[in-house]
Amino acid sequence: MSQNPYLEYARSFRRLAVEGRDLPFGGIPKPEKPKLDDDAPVALILSPHPDDECVIGGLALRLLRESGVRIVNVAVTLGSNRARQQERLNELQGACDWIGFELQEIIPGGLECVTLQTRKNDPKQWERSVDRLREILDQWSPRAVFFPHATDWNGTHVGVHFLTEDALLRRPKADTLLIETEYWGQMPSPNLMVENTPEEVGDLLAALSHHEGELKRNAFHLGLPAWMQDNVRLGSEVVGGQGAEAPDFAFATLYRVSRWANGRASPAWEGGKLLPSGGDSREALFPRKA
Repeated sequence: MSQNPYLEYARSFRRLAVEGRDLPFGGIPKPEKPKLDDDAPVALILSPHPDDECVIGGLALRLLRESGVRIVNVAVTLGSNRARQQERLNELQGACDWIGFELQEIIPGGLECVTLQTRKNDPKQWERSVDRLREILDQWSPRAVFFPHATDWNGTHVGVHFLTEDALLRRPKADTLLIETEYWGQMPSPNLMVENTPEEVGDLLAALSHHEGELKRNAFHLGLPAWMQDNVRLGSEVVGGQGAEAPDFAFATLYRVSRWANGRASPAWEGGKLLPSGGDSREALFPRKA
C-alpha cells in the first residue's frame, strides 16, 4: 500500500468523475425564479454555441439572483451540425428555462459560419450578421454584454468576439459594460474574478446537463468544477496581483470588463477586482444612480 497521502486525494477526483457519469441529463426540479422589476437592467450573453451560457454563467447567475438583472441569452449559432440544430435548440431551451435565463435566437436556426474566414472572404454575409446583432443590441439596450475574448481558440468563439466588436462600432452612442469570457483559451489579462458557491456551481451543472447530446459526446460538464477551482489559482495572482494572498474561494470564473462609451472601449477600472460570494454584483459592476 502506498504511503503517499496524496494518492487517495488524487483518486477521489477520478472517483467523482466516474460516478458523475451516472448523473441525470435534465429532469431535475427547478429552483424558484427570482422576481424581477419591470425596469430591471438587462445583460445579454452572446453565446457562440448552446451550452456556453452555462459554462461562463457564474457572474450572470449572480447578477440574476442577487441583483435582479434580467439575463437574456442570445443564441448566435446552434452549432455547425445542421442535423442536430433543432435538438440543440430544444436542449438550450431546457437549460435556459431551468436556470432562469431568457432565450432569443439571433435568427431562426442561428447564424452560419461566424468566423474570421467569413469576415475576410464573404463580407456581404458578415455584414448581414453584424446588422442583425446590432438590431438585437438596439432592441435590448443592455447594461452589460457577455461575449468571448479575441483569442478564445474555437473559431466560432473568436468570430463572435469580432462580430460583437463590429456591431458595437455601429452603436457609437451606446454606454454598456463589455464582459469578455473565456473557456477554450485563457485571456491574457482578466481583471475580474467572481466567486461562486457550491450551490451556484451545482445549479450551473444542472442547467448544463440539459445539453445531453453534447455531453454524451464529451462529458465536459464533469470537469467544470475543477476548471472553476483552477480559476481561483490563476485569478489569485493574475487578477489579484503577483504574489498576492489567495482568497478563500472554492470556485470562480474569470472575466475582463471594459466600458463601451463614445464609440470605444476602455478598462472599467484600474487593476483587478475580486467579487466574493455575498457581495452585491450589480453594485460592483454598474452602481445604481443616486
